[in-house]
Amino acid sequence: CPRDSGSMFFNYKGYFSIVLQALVDANYRFINIDVGGYGKQSDGGTFKASLLYKKMVQGTLNIPKSSKLPNSNLKLPYVIIADEAYPLMKNLLKPYSKQDLNPGKEMFNKRLSRARRTVECAFGILRAKWQILDKPILTDVKIADKIIKAICILHNVIIDMEGMEHNLQEFQIYNHVPNQRNIGGRFNDEAKAVRDGFQTYFMQNN
Repeated sequence: CPRDSGSMFFNYKGYFSIVLQALVDANYRFINIDVGGYGKQSDGGTFKASLLYKKMVQGTLNIPKSSKLPNSNLKLPYVIIADEAYPLMKNLLKPYSKQDLNPGKEMFNKRLSRARRTVECAFGILRAKWQILDKPILTDVKIADKIIKAICILHNVIIDMEGMEHNLQEFQIYNHVPNQRNIGGRFNDEAKAVRDGFQTYFMQNN
């Protein structure tokens, strides 16, 4: 724990940690990372403190323009997939609340969960390949940040060199889902319309 940091790095599991937030592509590569968030910070809080969030809000992330979905006239924006702990945004999809499900929303949640397996696999590969991440890193926070960033870069290099299938065979997928600490917040109408649009598409192409 850094000197004078108090309990900021003390997480809900009872030990000191820093947070790695990562955006993963379909090939298990990390295309955006944010390292160094406080261990006690919620997942959504870490996201809202990140440069990724700021660029999404400002509209400077260079996301492609909306386009029609395959076999459909529905035109929807490109999106990032997230879990319940994150805020619903125009370009960020999260599941519907489990308290308010109908068949369409349930199907949407299943499709989203299936897509999120790619993220879980990417982190599983990372942890299996770099087992230093499963034990205390005995250094200060600044050096730990650099170590984690270097590991993420090397992860991508290995994926490119060895291919996805080789790496998937080397690790056991972790079934444990981290505790999701929600930050709440209102959803704007545009974000809700985007999510409903994808729900409609999944129902029409079931």
